[in-house]
Amino acid sequence: MKLKPVSEQVVVVCGASSGIGRQAALEFARRGAKVVAAARSQEGLDSLVEQISQSGGQAYPVAADVSDYSQVKSIVRKALEKFGRIDTWAHFAATSVYAPFRETTPEEFQRVIDVNLLGAAYAAMAALPALSEQGGALIEISSVEAEVGIPNQSAYSASKHGMRGFMDVLRMELKHERVPVSVTNIMPSGINTPFFNHARSKIGPTPSPPARLYQPETVVRAVLHAAQHPIEEVVIGASGGLMIWAKRLMPKMSDAFIAWLTYRSRKAARAIGPRRENIFQPGTADTRCHGDFDGSSHSTSAYTWLQLHPGVRRTLGGALLAGAATALLWRTHRE
Repeated sequence: MKLKPVSEQVVVVCGASSGIGRQAALEFARRGAKVVAAARSQEGLDSLVEQISQSGGQAYPVAADVSDYSQVKSIVRKALEKFGRIDTWAHFAATSVYAPFRETTPEEFQRVIDVNLLGAAYAAMAALPALSEQGGALIEISSVEAEVGIPNQSAYSASKHGMRGFMDVLRMELKHERVPVSVTNIMPSGINTPFFNHARSKIGPTPSPPARLYQPETVVRAVLHAAQHPIEEVVIGASGGLMIWAKRLMPKMSDAFIAWLTYRSRKAARAIGPRRENIFQPGTADTRCHGDFDGSSHSTSAYTWLQLHPGVRRTLGGALLAGAATALLWRTHRE
């Protein structure tokens, strides 16, 4: 399947008012794409569109809550009315509750599922007819927690596990039916965004991931790649990759280590920035792309880069095998 260059695309970015979604909208627009920016926060969207316009880009705001299917369909309708087509749908909308499962209310659990899982499914349902018209890319941001559960995030982990399941099935169905839409699941490790300030927390200070943090740009580079090159799955950050492989190979040991790491980091946590919880109501004040952990976040990931460049990965693998074979032959010859 061949996808258009970003500069020729109409891109819908859901969850665009802050964090990774805002960074992605800015980068798509900077590269010449026409951007339809969607989020609950009208204030966040207005500031984003103004920022894009001042840089010479094109953006159109649509205020919508992805947990409401009729509002998701309105994003599609308005995008088609404004630009006539959709080439890429990049879905970032998410929320979370940091709390032990026994302290999570039914309303909180349902809200996380509604936004994260149902919102992602609604986006796919609404966008597929437009994307399949001439071929396109559906890119959804799940998490390393799509495979690895983390304490105090039962609802979030459940929603991301569900996202991965429905995307796997959707991808198989579209391939079987020869529908020209690529489905990409991007699985970030911890990313330095205001997400941690926006989540509801019952565990004290501003929550943060127990493992290494990465800057939003590491995710955006993968999204831009997936918008132009069909790829099924990308893990952002080596720390996330290690967690996934440890869970697959040594599940009990992995669970024990992650639990220990999570509770240790919780004890060491401290208040970093202001909390502006937005689980039930849209946030209005915090429209940053980056969060409060700039000093401890990495701006690149060689692990992720190699996933996006399989030719280089195969070459390196071949070189390592050739080197090992040469060393073995040399040793055998000397003996």
